[in-house]
Amino acid sequence: MKDTYIFAIETSCDETSASIIKNGNEEISTVVLSQIDIHKNFGGVVPEIASRNHTQAITLVFEKTLKKANMTMDKIDAIAVTYGPGLNGSLLIGIEAAKALALANNKPLIPVNHMAGHIYANKFSGEFKFPLLALVVSGGHTELIYMDKEYSFKKIGGTLDDSVGEAYDKVARVIGIPYPGGPLIDKMSKIGNSSYKLPTPKDDDSFDFSFSGIKSAVINLVHNEKQRGKEINKEDLAKSFQDTVVNILVKKTIRAIKKYNVKQLLLAGGVSANSGLRNLLDIECNKLGIELLKPEIRYCTDNASMIGAAAYYAYLRGDRADFNLEPNPGLDLEEGDNCEK
Repeated sequence: MKDTYIFAIETSCDETSASIIKNGNEEISTVVLSQIDIHKNFGGVVPEIASRNHTQAITLVFEKTLKKANMTMDKIDAIAVTYGPGLNGSLLIGIEAAKALALANNKPLIPVNHMAGHIYANKFSGEFKFPLLALVVSGGHTELIYMDKEYSFKKIGGTLDDSVGEAYDKVARVIGIPYPGGPLIDKMSKIGNSSYKLPTPKDDDSFDFSFSGIKSAVINLVHNEKQRGKEINKEDLAKSFQDTVVNILVKKTIRAIKKYNVKQLLLAGGVSANSGLRNLLDIECNKLGIELLKPEIRYCTDNASMIGAAAYYAYLRGDRADFNLEPNPGLDLEEGDNCEK
């Protein structure tokens, strides 16, 4: 069978990234240009600044990706691009660049859902065994996804308000931890004690999540302690928060594994880098004899490698976009619009 090379583009937020992926699971080259140091000054991503920096960087990123692979565009079979979800302006830069690249080189254009990319980042860790379950945890999403075959997604549960990543960043801000707060809370939790009592969020029989309550509980706790003239132990609060959040994520995921009788669990999204979540899922999956696939840390955050991995399977099933492709900032994982077959 002929090898398939995908040139993938990812600009959904503040990383400008391009990658060349062979057969959906072999990384030939990847370039990621992060803007984190720029947005750190503002305490979060500023959409207009993100778009401007994508515009300035994207051509250079493309050139570096091809040079790193020692390849030319004539060796590429298709151009893939993230078209949602994400920031509208950031998505638009990547999409327009992908259209230009596809048109200039007479290549098919493959639209990819950003969250499918996060799931398919696991292809660099191992093969999928169906049926499987994916726990998708990121700055914008917290979802349990059932897959009975390649590139087929069924959401069985999700957050009703804040995503887990959003909750991490908001809690970090409240206790004075700089952006991005999630990795720092994870780091601080390793030296803290779970000494603060926090409510378990949405501890029910559903597969849905809710993190606005625990966020509010932390805000109230910090406010009350200040009113009493007491100083918050940041490490202990980080540990208390992380333990509470991780425990409910794992509890519901394990229950879903049992109900759907899956063969494998995939961990996906930016929060999949969280050491507490990875460790507890390891323990619980070992108890059940269920294989856990986790992306390497470098594939957890936004990158074009994961888009290329997902695009390979979209390419095989015939997904194509025309040059009317537009950003879909609120794209759901189960949607398949903007594709022609």
